[in-house]
Amino acid sequence: MAGVNALNIAVPSQEPKTIADFDPPKRPKRNKYALACTLLASMTSVLMGYDIGVMSGAVIYIKDDLKINDTQVEIITGIISVYSLIGSGLAGRTSDWIGRRYTIILAGAIFFAGAILMGFATNYAFLMVGRFVAGIGVGYALMIAPVYTAELAPASIRGFLTSFPEVFINSGVLLGYVSNYAFSKLPTNLGWRFMLGIGAVPSFFLALGVLAMPESPRWLVMQGRLGDAKRVLDKTSDTPEEAQLRLADIKQVSGIPEDQNDDVVQVPKKQSHGEGVWKELLLHPTPAVRHILLAGVGILFFQQASGVDSVVVYSPRIFEKAGITSNNGKLLATIAVGVSKTLFIFISTFLLDKVGRRPLLLCSNGFMIVSLLALSVSLTVIDHNHQKVSWAVGLAFASVLGVVGSFSMGFGPIPWVYSSEVFPLRLRAQGMALGVAANRLTSGVLSMTFISMYKTMTIGGAFFFYAGIAIVSWIFFFFCLPETHGRTLEDMEVLFGKIFEWRPILMKKNRNNDIA
Repeated sequence: MAGVNALNIAVPSQEPKTIADFDPPKRPKRNKYALACTLLASMTSVLMGYDIGVMSGAVIYIKDDLKINDTQVEIITGIISVYSLIGSGLAGRTSDWIGRRYTIILAGAIFFAGAILMGFATNYAFLMVGRFVAGIGVGYALMIAPVYTAELAPASIRGFLTSFPEVFINSGVLLGYVSNYAFSKLPTNLGWRFMLGIGAVPSFFLALGVLAMPESPRWLVMQGRLGDAKRVLDKTSDTPEEAQLRLADIKQVSGIPEDQNDDVVQVPKKQSHGEGVWKELLLHPTPAVRHILLAGVGILFFQQASGVDSVVVYSPRIFEKAGITSNNGKLLATIAVGVSKTLFIFISTFLLDKVGRRPLLLCSNGFMIVSLLALSVSLTVIDHNHQKVSWAVGLAFASVLGVVGSFSMGFGPIPWVYSSEVFPLRLRAQGMALGVAANRLTSGVLSMTFISMYKTMTIGGAFFFYAGIAIVSWIFFFFCLPETHGRTLEDMEVLFGKIFEWRPILMKKNRNNDIA
């Protein structure tokens, strides 16, 4: 034994092992800095949610005060989604030009101006001007918040962080409903103006808060500012090794040599401000880019085509059809809708990075189909009975809560998470702009036609129509959307393109058969 010790050979310890020796390695803690930055950026989405929620109640008083008809109600309610197309269309180029952070500030400033104009509107035309300005701000906010969050977040919690914009949209809807109830006690000519104008307050403070945030590391690399990008990645990554890998990946897709480590480098012009992107995205896409475009835009289209905005915006009318006739009762019922919409969003927030995007989206979509069918049946029964049918009234109320709750648990946040992460860096801003445009246009068309639709095909028939679209969307998601959970943003293209390979393969088989 003395000889062994003389050779300095380690002797295993004979001390008994404790349970700590068998503990699995601890998971890295969530990055608090990335969490704080994305939280602040996502709060911009509260502006859209507030406008959706507050208009559902404000329009009751606007109709009485300005003496407008149902067609004008449809237009003033849904037109902001159409106006937001301008903002989302400009946001892609703007964010490539001035950066993601200053684009968020611009979104808040524009919405601030729109809220002030709506609050001081003296007639219908003046109110439409305010809706136009606010709509541009909403379009900017909708496009840029998920893009910034996806580009800043580490892969381990990207789904968790990128779902924040939808969390704040839902919170904004609830705040809008509460604002409706709070200001409903004021005289009619003042109440709706306070409801709309108060939206300027959060937009002002959000714009100030964003000044403390860092710029997106991917945008910094696109500008050749490698030193600044490295400092941001060091703060927002789980480990130093992850920061290095993320920087190397971004440099690769930006056309910067991997061994280039200067703080400032020259980036090819086509990479720096998005030149040539539209041609690559729309005119000559690869099979992978074509599939990404279909998935990224399609998921945002179906999110609104399922009719959720008709439920949220026109919930007072739905409750009126169900037998709740007083304005006070309808506004209280809408608060219940806002609470359901806000609570269920936390299911997806905490499960996105555990179960993945596809399972949660398909389950959420499935529950929404059931809720829409139940709503259509209950409203049809109520419509065809002159006496109150208690079970149908209860089912209608529960179905409205079911529609917004099932939407929030996956169908609401996942499209923003998914579309913001699948587009390659060089195409991300413009790709998201297209997705947001499809989303807002669909929302605007449905919001501006809902009253006319249910007057033509009954309110139960309208929701049966939405249920049919939701079924089509489930099929689309099942066949066209691969799982992206756990992938880095620079590694997405390898998942896409296979659905476009069937035709060449089939043609090759046919040629082989002909030769044989």
